[in-house]
Amino acid sequence: MANRLQQTIALQTKISPQQIQIIKLLELPAMQLEERIKREIEENIVLEEEPETQSDGDDAPTKISVEEYIGREDDTPSYKARINNFSKDDKQRPVYISEGRSLGESLIEQLRFRSLSDEELSIAAYIVGSIDDDGYLRRDLVSLSDDLAFTRGMDVSVEELERILHIVHELEPAGIGARSLQECLLLQMPEHTLDSKAKLLAHKIISSHFEAFAKKHYERLMARLGCSEEEFKEAIDYIRGLSPKPGNLYTEGGIDTTPYITPDFLLDNSDGELKLTLNSQGIPEVRISRRYKDMMRDLVLPDGTIKAEDKEAVQFVKSKIDSAKWFISAIKQRHDTLMRTMQTILDFQREYFQDGDKSKLKPMILKDIADRTELDVSTISRVVNSKYIQTHFGIILLKSLFSEAMLTSSGEEVSSHEIKTILSEYIDNEDKRHPLTDENLMDILNERGYRIARRTVAKYREMLDIPVARMRKQI
Repeated sequence: MANRLQQTIALQTKISPQQIQIIKLLELPAMQLEERIKREIEENIVLEEEPETQSDGDDAPTKISVEEYIGREDDTPSYKARINNFSKDDKQRPVYISEGRSLGESLIEQLRFRSLSDEELSIAAYIVGSIDDDGYLRRDLVSLSDDLAFTRGMDVSVEELERILHIVHELEPAGIGARSLQECLLLQMPEHTLDSKAKLLAHKIISSHFEAFAKKHYERLMARLGCSEEEFKEAIDYIRGLSPKPGNLYTEGGIDTTPYITPDFLLDNSDGELKLTLNSQGIPEVRISRRYKDMMRDLVLPDGTIKAEDKEAVQFVKSKIDSAKWFISAIKQRHDTLMRTMQTILDFQREYFQDGDKSKLKPMILKDIADRTELDVSTISRVVNSKYIQTHFGIILLKSLFSEAMLTSSGEEVSSHEIKTILSEYIDNEDKRHPLTDENLMDILNERGYRIARRTVAKYREMLDIPVARMRKQI
């Protein structure tokens, strides 16, 4: 742990505070950016929200000549965090899609009612942020420990993460934060709820005979457990009532209806001409307060020196101004990076964005965009994560545009989206008494000219949340 921490700290020292600021801001979708800016305004006294209208020349940059304290540079002029990127005729307006309260929001809300220290709450919130949409924690605790050391400078052991993860496991919905299906099911049947023979038997099946249960070796299980067919059926019925994906209740919009999906980008299609803009509606415009600029001027004597009793005040204001400059610059760089990345994606997938035909989606991975923008793959990942674009054919999750490339027998590259669509069609229309195996599906795809291995078929089937053939069989 010590060596790993030293390595992460060594890496961290190579990154400036502004770079860390930018990394964190890149991850924020539009709605969270608005909240983040408002919080920064509250925390930094020299930052203020710029009014809608300003008098001409009232906010001209002014020089402060005290090099020791603020350097030979102009005060940062007001920076419009809200880049006015709407089209000329203002036809393109953001559309907000009603969505259920997010899983993360619900979990954080529950955590605030727990008796946790600020550090424990921060760690728990980080774990929550790593939980997938279906409710599983698929990142190992060692990786989370490294991330906390790198991004937040927190030395958190794997043991401490395990302890706090158990607290997350106690939240609703039951099964949240599980690292496997077995753990997910067990979390939904804590010992104090096992008040019947069927529930006790169900717990024993999952805890001690999970593999046989997953493979549907029911007769073998009944023999091992020494139970009757009726008792076994009651236990299985109880297990089937549990949720294999506890997060789905939230992703399907099943909880509340007040929050919304706010598109981060707006795409206007005017006679085939695509115009990309940032959705900055509602995001405050920020600037350094004129009051504190005047304060700095008042504290500076005509000869450029500062009284001894004023040095502490100057240093305090200077630190706040520096922080404000960093924050404003980080917002600007966030906007520039988002537009640069999205424009590259738009150019790459122009045919698709013309009419929304998924068959026109080209194979595209993060590296494709990283190479064209000359940005890191990790930066592209942060840009597309949890970001949406509003188009004339609907609101699209950016992450859904990325897919692997597959080769046809003619050597043509096709998107994995196309393969998944074909798989879904064949499985939907299969004989449920004799469902298609992965090998059957591989043969069908190969006959249609798609070069694909059985293990790849299995991977795409799992990505579509479709179980194996024996689990789809119906009598």
